[in-house]
Amino acid sequence: MAFQTINPTTNELIQSFEEITSESLEKAVANATSTFDVWKKIDYKERAKLLYEVAGLLREKKLELSKLITLEMGKLLTHAEGEIKLSAEIFDYYAKNAEVLLADTVLHPDHGEAFIRSSPIGVLLGIEPWNFPFYQVARFAAPNLMIGNTILMKHASNVPQCALAIEDIFKEAGAPIGLYTNLFLSGKNASKLIADPRIKGVSLTGSEAAGISVATEAGKHIKKSVLELGGSDAFIILEDADIDKAVEWAVVGRINNNGQCCVASKRFIAVESIAEEFLKKFTEKMSGLQVGDPIKNTTDLGPLCSEEAASNIETQVRRAVDGGAKIILGGKRVQRDGAYMEPTILTDITSENPVFYEEFFGPVALFFTVKNEKEAIQLANDSPYGLGGSIFTQDIDRGKRIADQIDTGMVFINHPTWTQADLPFGGTKNSGYGREMAALGLEEFVNKKLIRTSELSDPF
Repeated sequence: MAFQTINPTTNELIQSFEEITSESLEKAVANATSTFDVWKKIDYKERAKLLYEVAGLLREKKLELSKLITLEMGKLLTHAEGEIKLSAEIFDYYAKNAEVLLADTVLHPDHGEAFIRSSPIGVLLGIEPWNFPFYQVARFAAPNLMIGNTILMKHASNVPQCALAIEDIFKEAGAPIGLYTNLFLSGKNASKLIADPRIKGVSLTGSEAAGISVATEAGKHIKKSVLELGGSDAFIILEDADIDKAVEWAVVGRINNNGQCCVASKRFIAVESIAEEFLKKFTEKMSGLQVGDPIKNTTDLGPLCSEEAASNIETQVRRAVDGGAKIILGGKRVQRDGAYMEPTILTDITSENPVFYEEFFGPVALFFTVKNEKEAIQLANDSPYGLGGSIFTQDIDRGKRIADQIDTGMVFINHPTWTQADLPFGGTKNSGYGREMAALGLEEFVNKKLIRTSELSDPF
């Protein structure tokens, strides 16, 4: 399998890397295992020093690393800089808070004393996607390194230089060999690696197909897994919403990361009394986006991550139209070199349309009109996915009440689904299971060990 840097702005091949050999893979697993035996005994303060150092290096190298992200997957440079900033904040958050969050939990049994202690479990395998090549790694690696686990990382094949840069940062920060190891490994061989008894858990962010493969292997070998498998977030606009603000956030929610975000706003659901006004203003804003070179500050929308991705979403739009959908805006490839797709809005998508239950991973918005709040909730929940969602209303109590009825892992009121270091991230249904980030993210790959003391005279 080829691991290649192909600039999606030009579709030019920049550099290629070979898959890791079986001998080198064995050495990597052995190093991670032996390092775990040492790392698990190091106290939180020493672990935190390493994470603070990693955060500092990320900030120091922000422009260099951001340009690498833009080169490999086409993210706007300004957004790439934001990703590096967020990644550094995540390392800082766990360095600062992990010791308190993982402190013993004292219990109060009827007899004797008891407490729960959080202990590391061993070597973990991370399988991460290309769309946030540093943030995705940070949210998995930072908490688990603070727990005392060690990390083997299989990154996406189209961001190999980002993958190497992260490993180099750990080395520069003083991480021992085997603490964090990049693996140029195919998805097929990564699934096989799960069977290795030295691997104690696996976390994947990726497609449903990849999730099925990983969950199957993990279950077969009785290992913990965490899956984040994408979404089709609903963006509900109620009749009492501030329409101008809703439109502003709708554009941000849809084209963030050039539309390639698991928690991007993808299905826009407006009640009929304000649907026409919202759609008119939304279309105007989307049509005014500047498509171009992601390095330039004047660009609003860059390329998709690859020519294949752009071709796939163009085909998906055609299938939608063949199924009865109408194109309000865009719908075609941009006539220039690179993996570009026009900002697109589709309407009249019924449940019979073959794309109705699919995720659109690009700058394509699906627009729906409903009669009322009840229908908005029903449509929002009519999806195999359950990652995030948004509700726009000036009545916050109403927004909270509706949020409670949305079948997703996250709901934001008056804002697109977002992420930050101190908020848990994860979904339900076909969007996967488990959580990353915040206190919940620390609890996935730990042994919650009960320690009980009692007097000999205590009854059993």
